[in-house]
Amino acid sequence: MSGRRWDVIVVGAGFAGSLVAQRLGEQGWRVLVLEAGQGEPEAAAGHRAAIEAYRSAAVKVPEAPYRTSAAAPSPSVLDLSGRAEGGYRADGYFVQRGPLPYASGYLRANGGTALAWTGLTPRMHPEDFRAGDFGQGRNWPISYAQLEPYYRAAEREIGVAADAAEQREAVGLPFPEGYAFPMRGIPRSYLDQVLSNALDGKCVQDPEEEAPTPLRVVGTPHARNGRPDPGYRPEGGLCAGHASCVPICPSQAKYTPLRTQARWSGSVTLVTRAVVSRVRIDGDGRATGVDYRTYDQGHEGGDDHPTRVTAHTADADLVVLAAHAIENAKLLLASGAANSSDQVGRNLMDHPVLLTWGLMPEQVGAYRGPGSTSGLEGFRFGAARARRAPFRVEIGNWGWTWALGPPDLRVAELLRSGGPAGRGLFGPELRRTLGDRIGREIAFQFEMEQDADPANRVTIDPRHRDALGNPRPVLHYDLSEYVKRGIVAAKAVSDQLFALLGAQDHTRFEPGPAWPGYFEYQGKPYAYRAAGHGAGTHIMGDSPADSVVDEWQRCWDHPNLYAVGCGSMPTVATSNPSLTMAALALRSAERIHHDLLTREGVDHP
Repeated sequence: MSGRRWDVIVVGAGFAGSLVAQRLGEQGWRVLVLEAGQGEPEAAAGHRAAIEAYRSAAVKVPEAPYRTSAAAPSPSVLDLSGRAEGGYRADGYFVQRGPLPYASGYLRANGGTALAWTGLTPRMHPEDFRAGDFGQGRNWPISYAQLEPYYRAAEREIGVAADAAEQREAVGLPFPEGYAFPMRGIPRSYLDQVLSNALDGKCVQDPEEEAPTPLRVVGTPHARNGRPDPGYRPEGGLCAGHASCVPICPSQAKYTPLRTQARWSGSVTLVTRAVVSRVRIDGDGRATGVDYRTYDQGHEGGDDHPTRVTAHTADADLVVLAAHAIENAKLLLASGAANSSDQVGRNLMDHPVLLTWGLMPEQVGAYRGPGSTSGLEGFRFGAARARRAPFRVEIGNWGWTWALGPPDLRVAELLRSGGPAGRGLFGPELRRTLGDRIGREIAFQFEMEQDADPANRVTIDPRHRDALGNPRPVLHYDLSEYVKRGIVAAKAVSDQLFALLGAQDHTRFEPGPAWPGYFEYQGKPYAYRAAGHGAGTHIMGDSPADSVVDEWQRCWDHPNLYAVGCGSMPTVATSNPSLTMAALALRSAERIHHDLLTREGVDHP
């Protein structure tokens, strides 16, 4: 692609990058999309190959179905382990230097992490846009009302299934009169129904809240195919209840950016295995293009050293970074760009997740359907967020998998010592015990809002480089008192939920390999998992003095350089951020189109 000038270069073919390219391509702009990871040229063949890779994988982690490369390494949950004496050990792509581990990974492949995401698409609450008013975190430079039309556009683009009336009544989300989601809500799991019968109308006491919080099991919006609303035609198959939508949906009912790419116009060109190393900035502060390298894979399907590495440059009138919050920050730092505020890489956020697990008194149909179809929404907002991190409660359909691993680990435990006097269980007794216990497994997932702390950050260090010589991300990460108070409150809520359900609480946290996120607070043990919801690092604001991008995700320091994605979010709130990221990307694409139209000496395409 060297020697050709483009209207726009988009770095990253994941969620945000694919949407920006699609919108700009519709307007006829010449768009070059550079994706660091690999991807099959034919989507159907790629899906079949991914399914087979997942089936044959010894360890079914999120990246298991997808081809990766040492040239564009993906951080993995397998890179972290806890130490028996406390603390953690980190290997792999990230260089971890914080008191606690940044425990989320992401996927560098065509389609990005949205190949392996949960598919949950709740909107942020209007209150989430003004967290600073509660004395915690920052306010957004835009309001819910300003983003709302783009929420609707994103919901249609990715095909969201939900009940607008339920979201309005139970979550407090404003919708235009008569609005309907593209598809009706995904049916509740049997577990959801059991919990709704037991909990709806009851209350629990949040220790940081004055009044008890009413409980109601509420359906969660999903980017997967249910029954379509009249006038909407879904792509892919219907949700068949596979319990493997993380990392891959066999029926292709779940949205991935490959659907959006299939609608790209002929003016959009995608190059995979193209790792951008630098954004070129001229003396006037304008981005002129990027330097990148292409590579071949050394061995089919492995993490081998890259071969046939070739250097390229590409020139454009406008550059969009859409490569993930951490990758965007790394690239800006390596380019010496957009950092007059000293905020590039800072304010790294995620959703630390407190998991609690137990056994219900009856069978609840564990391991059926998507990972979560409903949740408890009443702890996401309210005055208590001034004192502790708000949280959303996901009701987990997949038993103890996230907490303790898949059911075969319980089988191994019973074979070792599950019988009388510590002897193993075998034969019919083993089958009866498994059938009873596994079908009663239940877990709650408390997703905490993390405040934007400048000390939590991404940096680079010339001593740490990947196979192409590009810097690896160096991370400093910790949980604030605000987040830890939220975790304490969530555990208190969990205790009351199990009591209301008559469930045996089996939650136990201790240092060791399974819990790299172990810590002690106020004399009690806790541990967290990470949701894969990286945010911050090129934060959005009203002023170039304390933010990296403006309300359009355009870098303050460079009028034709955009950094889009969750990295722009001033708060991560409590909802899964993908839908908000998609809405922001569509809003930015509209502004980019305007910028291109008004550039000097260029006619409308």
